[in-house]
Amino acid sequence: MAQQLVYSSKINKIRSFALILVFGGILLMYAGILTKNIEWLMVLFFLLGVLMVVLSCAVYVWIGTLSLKAVPVVCPSCEKPTKMLGRVDACMHCKQPLTMDRNLEGKEFDEKYNTRKYAKSNKDN
Repeated sequence: MAQQLVYSSKINKIRSFALILVFGGILLMYAGILTKNIEWLMVLFFLLGVLMVVLSCAVYVWIGTLSLKAVPVVCPSCEKPTKMLGRVDACMHCKQPLTMDRNLEGKEFDEKYNTRKYAKSNKDN
């Protein structure tokens, strides 16, 4: 039985990473409460937890600015509006691989198409 690949949009991947940072920070601060008898360890857990939450806020701001610059398209499969970052991306709703580059239509989906190295080597040909 062939394994079907499931693609995820770049915006959703980055948002998921930021959400993991928030929950990780909260868990670290909770671990700080559990270690309140050892003061230096409690302070360390609190500081690391706060740092993770602040970092997640920075990631959310960054992906928000990227999302404003993303190209809005309508997915041909589910016909819902989605946003694309780069030359290839996946639909946020149905995970359908998408491209706006006519040279990549019909080719196997690969995220290497978004790299500068690939774009430069393809431009030379």
